[in-house]
Amino acid sequence: MSAPTPATAESPDAARASLEALRAEIAKAVVGQDPAVTGLVVALLCRGHVLLEGVPGVAKTLLVRSLAAALELDTKRVQFTPDLMPSDVTGSLVYDTRSAEFSFQPGPVFTNLLLADEINRTPPKTQSSLLEAMEERQVTVDGTPRPLPEPFLVAATQNPVEYEGTYPLPEAQLDRFLLKLTVPLPSREDEINVLTRHADGFNPRDLRAAGVRPVAGPAELEAARTAVAKTQVSPEIAGYVVDICRATRESPSLTLGVSPRGATALLSTARAWAWLTGRDYVIPDDVKALALPTLRHRIQLRPEAEMEGVTPDSVITAILAHVPVPR
Repeated sequence: MSAPTPATAESPDAARASLEALRAEIAKAVVGQDPAVTGLVVALLCRGHVLLEGVPGVAKTLLVRSLAAALELDTKRVQFTPDLMPSDVTGSLVYDTRSAEFSFQPGPVFTNLLLADEINRTPPKTQSSLLEAMEERQVTVDGTPRPLPEPFLVAATQNPVEYEGTYPLPEAQLDRFLLKLTVPLPSREDEINVLTRHADGFNPRDLRAAGVRPVAGPAELEAARTAVAKTQVSPEIAGYVVDICRATRESPSLTLGVSPRGATALLSTARAWAWLTGRDYVIPDDVKALALPTLRHRIQLRPEAEMEGVTPDSVITAILAHVPVPR
């Protein structure tokens, strides 16, 4: 009698277990940023991109590097600076003296996981070089479109716009990010944990020595995405998502509400979260859980509301409290 066959990477349950292990693996290097870790996993499931915002020194870059170390995927990093050119990201045509012809030299965007570090330190012209890559998953140079690898995820970090030497991202590019995750300062207990780890020899530049190992790859990711696509959405839930987004367009505190693209994004992230928590259907709590990171960067405050201390998060929170929840 043959032994039972173990669960394969293509099994939805095995894929879910791999992604849960991914979150645990990242926690070996990053302390106290569970919401941001969960957001990165959700973005992977939804084929979306992530914008991480926080003050310098809260482990934004380490978070993305840990994700890359825990995945069997190719990864590259670009440090965005004021003198960075678009071709430094996308690649360019290079003249080959031996063949007397121009050949395309791919840029760092040709990878599975691109870490765009401090994206708002570079001018809008270079920021916009990522627009086609993020939306069409290709790069066009000299009129020739070149597809990017699959999977492809941009994880960009930025400092808050009130800091000197930054360029706010244009609305068109912000809308290309599936999620905007805020990375706050750690609590006192978490900060003590960070210092204790460093005192014990933790080196953030050597994640392998910290025990971070690849625990998921393309097979697990594709199986998980297939399972997420089968997660059921009732007409009531779809209506709930639409009502939330329409309420932002009517808010007196906003000049720009959430577009239909934002409503589609909210439904996608809610489905991914429902599947991660072990359900094959979406409930209102899934929508509420992902509303802030999915919508906060897709709305614009009126200047007078901003002066009164209103924030995008407070507007969305108030809308969630007033929109009727389906039974």
